[in-house]
Amino acid sequence: MNGSPYTVGDVMTRAVVAVGRDTPFKDVVRLIQEWKVSALPVLEGEGRVVGVVSEADLLPKEELRDSDPDRLTQLRRLSDLARAGALTAGELMSSPAVTVHADATVAQAARVMARLRLKRLPVVDGEGLLRGVVSRVDLLKVFLRPDDEIAGEVRREVVGRLFPSPPDTVGVEVADGVVTLTGRVPDTSLVPVAARAVRAVEGVVDVEFRVADGALTAGR
Repeated sequence: MNGSPYTVGDVMTRAVVAVGRDTPFKDVVRLIQEWKVSALPVLEGEGRVVGVVSEADLLPKEELRDSDPDRLTQLRRLSDLARAGALTAGELMSSPAVTVHADATVAQAARVMARLRLKRLPVVDGEGLLRGVVSRVDLLKVFLRPDDEIAGEVRREVVGRLFPSPPDTVGVEVADGVVTLTGRVPDTSLVPVAARAVRAVEGVVDVEFRVADGALTAGR
C-alpha cells in the first residue's frame, strides 16, 4: 500500500444484491436468506441508494402480527407498527440510508459502523450510485496483510522517519501481525511516538520494543 491507509474500495464486496422500492416483502426475505446477508440496499433509477432494509425491519411483521397494542405502545412503536403492515421494500426500509464512499479509509468506515451499530454499509460514488457493500468482515481483511508487507511499511514509514541514522540501528521483525522493533533507540522519548505510528499501519495487531537496555513493551 506504500504507506497509504487501506480504503473501503480496497476491501468492499463488489458483487451486491439489492432491491427496488416495489420489491415484495417475501422476495426481500428470500434474498436475505439466499445471500446470507443482514441487510439489502434499496435502489431507484439508475442505482441510487435511497434506503436499506434489514432483518430488524422485517421482524415486526412476525412480532406484531397477532397483537393488539395499547395506545401507549402504539405511540412508542409507530415505526414498527408501520413495518408490520408493510408489503414492499420501500415501506420497510430505513431512509435515508447511511452510506460510505469508496475512498473513505477502513478506520472511518469502522467508526461509522461502531457508532451506529451497523453490520453493513452501502458503498456509493459521488452521485449516490451503488458501487458495493462493506461489512464488518470486510473491514477485518486488513489483518490478513502479509507480515513482510507490514515490515516493509514499518521500516519505510516509521523507522526511516523517526530513526533515520545511523542505518540499521533499529531492526523490524513481524510475526502474525505483531511488530517487534529491536536494537538501540537513540532517544527513548520517541518510543511511545513510534508505538502509535506502528499501530497506525494497516494490519498491525500489536507492537513491542526490545532496546539495548532490556525488553520493553510499549503502549500496553
